[in-house]
Amino acid sequence: MDFTNPLVYGVPVFIAFILFELTYSKAHGDNHLYNWKDLAASGFMGVGSAILGPLFKVIFAIVLFEGVYELCNPLVDGVRQNFLGYESFGYAWYVWILCQLADDFTYYWFHRANHEIRLLWAAHIVHHSSDNFNLGTAVRNGWFTILYKPLFYMWMTAIGFPPEMVVVCLGIEALWQFQLHSVYVPKLGFLEKIFNTHTMHQVHHAQNVEYLDKNHGGFLNIFDKIFGTWKELDDDIDVKYGVIHSPESYNPVVILTHEFKDIWNDMKKSKKLSHKLMYVFGPPGWSHDGSTLTVKQQQKLHYQQKKLNPELAFHRPN
Repeated sequence: MDFTNPLVYGVPVFIAFILFELTYSKAHGDNHLYNWKDLAASGFMGVGSAILGPLFKVIFAIVLFEGVYELCNPLVDGVRQNFLGYESFGYAWYVWILCQLADDFTYYWFHRANHEIRLLWAAHIVHHSSDNFNLGTAVRNGWFTILYKPLFYMWMTAIGFPPEMVVVCLGIEALWQFQLHSVYVPKLGFLEKIFNTHTMHQVHHAQNVEYLDKNHGGFLNIFDKIFGTWKELDDDIDVKYGVIHSPESYNPVVILTHEFKDIWNDMKKSKKLSHKLMYVFGPPGWSHDGSTLTVKQQQKLHYQQKKLNPELAFHRPN
């Protein structure tokens, strides 16, 4: 069966909602919400992703997803049989739900890996490098994530989900992620117990120590809760968006590549191969001499200091 990727219809919707939020923010005096240079940089990278994305996705959808699907789900007497011994999945409504759940599970680990493996973080940091949280930031995507993201999802076609179904679920996930980037949606009551919401995504984009590497989920927050990365937005904490080590530039080339340059410079700090590999594949912030700290090290230190002196907590001023 042939399906159209939902993102084909999503792009004009993205532009419309960004313009709507921009107009609304200016009309209501929230001039801090959008910075024109920052929006231009985000828009440039969004356009680049929109151009490069389809090219690579076509390659991956045909070569990778189709190849894995054909290999693991061969035709036997006209029926596709999965290598695990059951008939490959069809297009029943419940299969779509299962596929979307599998996509959500995969998105969680893909997203978490982007925060915990420095080489991947170098590609993903682009999305977090703005100190503004708005729908414009939602399209601020790194171009290099396109190269490895499908590798996380190919297991889904291997177990029997049709490639086009996986691509559609990926598109639906992306639509959900876009609309999460707004400060105008408050906490949603009981829905907060199930879904990854706007306030949870504000936590994810914050550089406050206690918020770092939290809420990696897609649609649902269950995987964050199961694997210990969930955190609710605390109304008493003054949220600061962006990254601790900002590129401090609106130049898209700098934004796209600055962390790769930092990795290279860090690798030259030590002659030991193990240290060089850790600078590439270890967690962001790792250093052989303790000059910089990982997120877990920062949080451990923060909570130790907070325990000794509660005034060190980052609370809103009275």
